[in-house]
Amino acid sequence: MRVITNRRLLEFSAKHRDAREALQAWRKLMEFSFCKNFSELKKVFASADKVHDLYVFNICGNKYRLVAYLQFERQLCYIKAVLTHKDYDKDGWKK
Repeated sequence: MRVITNRRLLEFSAKHRDAREALQAWRKLMEFSFCKNFSELKKVFASADKVHDLYVFNICGNKYRLVAYLQFERQLCYIKAVLTHKDYDKDGWKK
């Protein structure tokens, strides 16, 4: 699946250095995965959740959250946001 764009991961990593390695590992795993649906995605990312039309991934043992929009048929992953758990709980990312 093609990840659009790594820039958001790098920007978040610049502020939260402990997330860099985990975010890049997530990106590489996502790029080398071919998932046709949410069920197959859960086999690769067991902690992934679906919230409306978005997918939420735990990063660094649930310290951070990555929110993405996935198009399985086109194999595209659009990163909407990478958030601290506190920012994620504010629900502003759902808009």
